[in-house]
Amino acid sequence: MKHLLTITLFAAMAVCCGSSKSTEQASQGSVTTISVEEFAKIIGKKNVRLIDVRTPKEYAEGHLASAENIDVKAADFTERIKDVKGKVAVYCRSGKRSLMAAKQLSAKGCTVYNLDGGIMAWQKTGKPVVK
Repeated sequence: MKHLLTITLFAAMAVCCGSSKSTEQASQGSVTTISVEEFAKIIGKKNVRLIDVRTPKEYAEGHLASAENIDVKAADFTERIKDVKGKVAVYCRSGKRSLMAAKQLSAKGCTVYNLDGGIMAWQKTGKPVVK
């Protein structure tokens, strides 16, 4: 019985971890982690708000065009996102902080797209940044 449970657990983990595109459902919104190419298409739409959740210093070193900077680690992050609604695209350096921000935005009912690999992945593909 323990052997069957262990096999089932590993199979479930393989299915959950095997996809490069993941979606997490929150109470009202959702978070989808997407590739650079998918992210580029999403942020090209007029009804998507683009948010860079890195520090102001990181933002100044280079960011995506038209991105607004709201530092997820800042004390006022929750206050600054209180009026954010609808579809939101978020990114950070590698994708970890933006996933944290995405979960908070999703809990507010937003549909959130998280850039897999962050701005590092964006730049690696040769996509432009603004300084």
